[in-house]
Amino acid sequence: MLSSLNEWLWQDRLWLPPNNTWAQLEDRDGLVYAHPRDMLAALPLALALVALRIIFERFVGLPLSRLLGVRDRTRKQVKPNAMLEKHFLSGGRKPKEPQLALLATQCGLTLQQTQRWFRRRRNQDLPCLSKKFCEASWRFVFYLCSFIGGFSVLYHESWLWTPAMCWDSYPNQTLKPALYWWYLLELSFYISLLITLPFDVKRKDFKEQVAHHFVTIVLITFSYSSNLLRIGSLVLLLHDSSDYLLEACKMFNYARFRSVCDALFLIFSCVFFYTRLVLFPTQILYTTYYESIVDSGPFFGYYFFNTLLALLQLLHVFWSCLIVRMVFSFVKKGQIEKDVRSDVEESDSSNEVAQEHPQLKNGAAPTDGPRSRAAGRLANGHTLAT
Repeated sequence: MLSSLNEWLWQDRLWLPPNNTWAQLEDRDGLVYAHPRDMLAALPLALALVALRIIFERFVGLPLSRLLGVRDRTRKQVKPNAMLEKHFLSGGRKPKEPQLALLATQCGLTLQQTQRWFRRRRNQDLPCLSKKFCEASWRFVFYLCSFIGGFSVLYHESWLWTPAMCWDSYPNQTLKPALYWWYLLELSFYISLLITLPFDVKRKDFKEQVAHHFVTIVLITFSYSSNLLRIGSLVLLLHDSSDYLLEACKMFNYARFRSVCDALFLIFSCVFFYTRLVLFPTQILYTTYYESIVDSGPFFGYYFFNTLLALLQLLHVFWSCLIVRMVFSFVKKGQIEKDVRSDVEESDSSNEVAQEHPQLKNGAAPTDGPRSRAAGRLANGHTLAT
């Protein structure tokens, strides 16, 4: 039964253009072609990357964060309270004032004490800056190395500068060793990201991240198996060109190098918009939709591949909207204020400050010196996308 299913799944007419067969892509006369089984090596390599990441974050990322002055804020721990903990886990992390009043009565606490308990409890679940820095530094190193390596692999290839040449003699295109290793490393990395995603800093776009990693893994696997390495390599290079800038931006933000962070964010935004909203649809999507079937008719693999690319473009638009919101904030206030995907740590005394200085509600600043300025900085929280 398994053999029949495998035979049905890999039918020539599903994955290859009309009048082409898998037999034509078998190695012969010194010519080597891409084979689906080659990608199985990505599974152990992904586990090796997870282990390498743990070592990197501990012995490189963490010392580097301390060297750059990244400091984790001391958080006050909540006193154990079974009733409040039960409500926090099942009833909601941010109860409304009527619920707070009821919980305060049931626990024998004041409303202010109950509010403080929930603030501190929410803060306990937020990741520390050093963890964010270590994650960003690992991704920065990989994306930068991948971009440099990928560009060096493709620099002398004709299809890098003329995407229409991706379809010359397709699918009878031989496999180059350097392209294979780059492809394998990229697939392994995204599998490792999917493995560690539940343990990483969780953002509000968690579901979109899962979708992005899954679509990317399927795209890489399918494009390799169908010998679409040329167009697939352009998609990979296009994405890596902006990803390392974002991770560098995060690192400088966590280290509180504001000027460098803001400058990098603007550069990243320009590169992201140009590569994802201009080059990707006009070069990649255009050539896969139209130029790929000039010499052959459409087939199942054509529709499948283009559907995955379209899903990827929808994710580009989603993240572009988030970036636009941050750019508007930057233009308006002169700095990147916060990540719209992130939860900002709450001041332990935010309500008390507001009660002591009612004028804060109207946008005025208190006038009691350094303490008030510190409270203002805490209230304004400054975090960039991770």
